[in-house]
Amino acid sequence: MDGDGDLMNDVPCSSIAVDSVLRIGSAGAIWGLCVGPYDARKRGLVGITRSLFVVKSAGSIGLQCGLFAGIYSGTRCGIQRYRRKKDPLNASIAGAVAGAAIAARTRSWMQVLGTAALVSAITTAIEVGTGN
Repeated sequence: MDGDGDLMNDVPCSSIAVDSVLRIGSAGAIWGLCVGPYDARKRGLVGITRSLFVVKSAGSIGLQCGLFAGIYSGTRCGIQRYRRKKDPLNASIAGAVAGAAIAARTRSWMQVLGTAALVSAITTAIEVGTGN
């Protein structure tokens, strides 16, 4: 094998997406556990209500991060395999899809389009910057 290129073609996109969900979702949950107590203290919560708020915060942030990562990595992998090219356009399209999916719950077309464009630009810049 020549390296990661052959391995990436052998692994299904669904496995790549699940791996991303688990990794980034776990990181998001850890972040939620770090930021949750601060937010609970700002709201004046104590005791059980504080603990429940922290757990809910960790779960919510972990779910959002995992959802974003899964949509992005699954879309990027699928587009890359469909186009049979590994270039920044894959990251751009996947970033737009993931950004639009996350912003869709706002139900505002302007926010959906703005978030899709912003996330697309960020993911494209990262792709170009890392040279992947």
